[in-house]
Amino acid sequence: MKKVISTAHAPAAIGPYAQANMAGGILYISGQIPVDPATGNLAEGIEKETHQVMKNLQAILTEAGLTFNHVVKATIFLKNMDDFAVVNEIYASYLDAAHYPARETVQVSCLPKNVDVEISMIAHQD
Repeated sequence: MKKVISTAHAPAAIGPYAQANMAGGILYISGQIPVDPATGNLAEGIEKETHQVMKNLQAILTEAGLTFNHVVKATIFLKNMDDFAVVNEIYASYLDAAHYPARETVQVSCLPKNVDVEISMIAHQD
């Protein structure tokens, strides 16, 4: 059975999708962009954008009763691969090195609302 996971502590979906779905103990989190859920404003600058994305992901994980330690897979979408080192450093600061998920990072030509970074995750209940 699929359970929709939704929280006001992460931005509402901007299309026909859920923030996340839990199915068979696996949480599938939709790509998060740097929207501050309290104001609806976009964070500006790659550092602030990345922190906001990670906070949005953390809020969804928390709503599902999980943490970043439960994440088994992440996908990072960057508008500019030159931002890789900065994004990587901030991303890693939210994670425990003993629980790093599998991951890929890809450069894309455009992201929703013309942001610089979007991250999606898959987590597993233990």
